[in-house]
Amino acid sequence: MLMRTKAVLAAASAMMLAGAVQAAPPTPIYLKKAGAGDLYEKTSSQIVLGSTRNPDVRRFAGMMVTDHNKSTAMVKSAARRSGVRVGAPMLDPMQRRMVAELRRANGRDRDRLYIDQQRQAHSQALQLQQDYAATGSAPALRRTAGEIVPVVQHHIDMLGRIGS
Repeated sequence: MLMRTKAVLAAASAMMLAGAVQAAPPTPIYLKKAGAGDLYEKTSSQIVLGSTRNPDVRRFAGMMVTDHNKSTAMVKSAARRSGVRVGAPMLDPMQRRMVAELRRANGRDRDRLYIDQQRQAHSQALQLQQDYAATGSAPALRRTAGEIVPVVQHHIDMLGRIGS
């Protein structure tokens, strides 16, 4: 019995250290967070597109607007197929603060801040999408989250290569 308990604890610890998937939030919370994330990505990217002179940042921000418009449409469509109502997206308090910080920043400082914020936002988005894809309760949304995961991972990979 003690050996089995140790084995279970060791496996649980390994999963925690490896960033194991957590239980997905309830579908309405997932929809709220996914919508807010897409809205933040589009809003912050539009702010930066209006001022950046860095071609890498400009390319990335343009891609964010395009890709997050697409993921918003995908999630809305999957929600309709699941019979779930999607409310209008709203930024959460942290996202509102980040947008305000971007608006106050200028030039290269804005670019650096944008990239730092994007790293944080994409890390959170990846976790949300992975969790829902693994354990979400609505099958169409679970499949859609699974389709979004590699896109978010691609964004994270690109952020690793951008110099601001």
